[in-house]
Amino acid sequence: MSIFKRLAADRSGNFGMMTAIMLPVLLGGAGLMIDFSNMMLSRHELQNATDAAALAAATSLARDSAATAESAKTMAIDFVKAQMSNVVGSKTLEDIVKSTTATVATTTTSDGKRYDIVVSSNYTLSLTPLMQVLGKSTTQIGASSSTTSGISQTKSALSMTLVLDESGSMLANTGEKILPEKKCNQYNDNGALVSRNATCYVKKIEALKTAANLLLDQLDKADPKSKYVRTNAIAWSSEIQDDSDFAWGTNKTRNDVIEDMSAGGGTESYVPMKQAFDDLTKTGSKSEEKIHLDAGNTKLTKYIVFMTDGNNNSTWSDTYTLATCKSAKDAGIKIYSIAFMAPTRAQSFLNSCSSGAGYYFKAESMDDLLGAFKAIGEEASANKTLLTQ
Repeated sequence: MSIFKRLAADRSGNFGMMTAIMLPVLLGGAGLMIDFSNMMLSRHELQNATDAAALAAATSLARDSAATAESAKTMAIDFVKAQMSNVVGSKTLEDIVKSTTATVATTTTSDGKRYDIVVSSNYTLSLTPLMQVLGKSTTQIGASSSTTSGISQTKSALSMTLVLDESGSMLANTGEKILPEKKCNQYNDNGALVSRNATCYVKKIEALKTAANLLLDQLDKADPKSKYVRTNAIAWSSEIQDDSDFAWGTNKTRNDVIEDMSAGGGTESYVPMKQAFDDLTKTGSKSEEKIHLDAGNTKLTKYIVFMTDGNNNSTWSDTYTLATCKSAKDAGIKIYSIAFMAPTRAQSFLNSCSSGAGYYFKAESMDDLLGAFKAIGEEASANKTLLTQ
């Protein structure tokens, strides 16, 4: 047999040859199994960390009124760091902190706020030397978690009565000239005609109607669906001239009273204030508490907005009105009072009737009056909404 035939028939080196061929594959396969297990475990740990971080940030925003989007982001990153510090080395932990991102998207609606939080992180995992046989020494481990939390708004409902002076003195000028200029009759603070065909100014009664509507606008803005606000109004002079029953929203108050206000008569505030107090403190099925409760409103704040531009014709009316103011405040009703270009006695009287600092307004011009009524509407609206979890 020739040497070539003998070599072809010889099988003594097959094992070594096969081993040389298969060894890298076997080593790579073993390395793959080990590293695959490591990768799965590492990803699971990182996923747990980002899940916990997203949940912590969401909980913070929902429960802590001082929390902000930025503080929630910082909390999320710190949470990932704390979670992973137990499972990776310091160098890898630095890489994780650098790569971790947190985003907070805030959506605000009339019913509350929603927070969408996304936390993502990644790092490089070193593979076993066995994997280097297959030409791979590292791999990327990544995880991302998202969650949503929200703050619902529990509306603190309100019932408000406007007690508005339309006595004869409300025919007097405000000092705000009407443009373009035209001629009008002029009246003094007693409601008496003093001149004809004089320069026209906005009269107090018109300024009051504008201001009252401005207040009601603030309430409508805060409660566009008229689910939490109930209002009524009493227009008065020496007696009640016009009034409306309580109704949801502001339309009935505007249409039944404010729109039709016209100045004339004397000034006696006791009867209208007593009616305002009685309206707000009714009991039984017609009480404001019961009506709001039936509508699902469990918290109620009551207000009286009391405005006049002059002294009561009788001092006894001051005495009885102030007694009514005290009864109202003792019953938890908040009283705003506005002295509109009023004399000293009326200013002192209105200040005493009010609920104290921040509830009394001295308006010496039309702009002052508009500002006062707008501020009252804004403050009552702000107090109406309390955030709860």
